[in-house]
Amino acid sequence: MTDSTLSDWLKRLQSQHPVEIDLGLERVSAVSRAMHLVPAPMPTLTVAGTNGKGSVVAVLSSVLLAGGLRVGSYTSPHLVSFNERICVNGSPVSDQDLLVAF
Repeated sequence: MTDSTLSDWLKRLQSQHPVEIDLGLERVSAVSRAMHLVPAPMPTLTVAGTNGKGSVVAVLSSVLLAGGLRVGSYTSPHLVSFNERICVNGSPVSDQDLLVAF
């Protein structure tokens, strides 16, 4: 289908997207059920959004570590080395740990 004007194209584009953002987890739950995914065997936090995820993960890790918990995190992208993406108790995993795991 070819739109005759920019205005027509914009109207069609806007009609294809919801006006409101669905902030619920129903769609994620439906996909999880359809894929037969099982819950993580331990408490898991997912940090999502546009900005500030790395900072939030760093603060949460610090708070949880201070509370005596063992904390693992995965962030992306890395800044210097790939290893910094995967941390256990605030420290990046070693090259050897990565090689053994993958």
